[in-house]
Amino acid sequence: MFVLVEMTDTVRIPPWQFERKLNESIAEELNKKLANKVVYNVGLCICLYDITKLEDSYIFPGDGASHTKVHFRYVVFHPFLDEILIGQIKSCSQDGVHVSVGFFDDIVIPPESLQQPAKFDEAEQVWVWEYETEEGAHDLYMDIGEEIRFRVVDETFVDTSPTGPSSAEASTSNATEEVQKKEAPYTLVGSISEPGLGLLSWWTNS
Repeated sequence: MFVLVEMTDTVRIPPWQFERKLNESIAEELNKKLANKVVYNVGLCICLYDITKLEDSYIFPGDGASHTKVHFRYVVFHPFLDEILIGQIKSCSQDGVHVSVGFFDDIVIPPESLQQPAKFDEAEQVWVWEYETEEGAHDLYMDIGEEIRFRVVDETFVDTSPTGPSSAEASTSNATEEVQKKEAPYTLVGSISEPGLGLLSWWTNS
């Protein structure tokens, strides 16, 4: 679920922090810049693990701050494919079951990856597994707040870096639509379509 990623960056330290130890100032600046941010094709940055190398610091004309190239390792949330995770159901919609692991909410289990047969209850706004038994079908509801075990089957990174207008003809209405359909920078796709996966309460003896 968590991995150590080697990174390199140039860190700017303002003059009023020169009295502090360089490592402390750099660690603080790196966490300000990266913590709780998604790095494209890397994952969700959590916190600095360690600094492996500091290169020479430079002060450029017109800027009293020091600039230091830093090699460091960062703790990143990036589950591998087929990893089993446990989260909580955040909401349900026609698009599937939306799951949160507490610090990361952009996880979706699409309808085709649910235990089958499944149906969406419009009145309750939850998905239901129609579990077949000898006595007939039993409806097992996927209620909001329930703990759910799922397998990571896919991931999607979206480059959310600012871009200029694609053409001079771009209208304000198009810009408004783009804002409305803003995508998450990092999304996980899960599956519960195998025995042992799904709500923990389905598989534990009460």
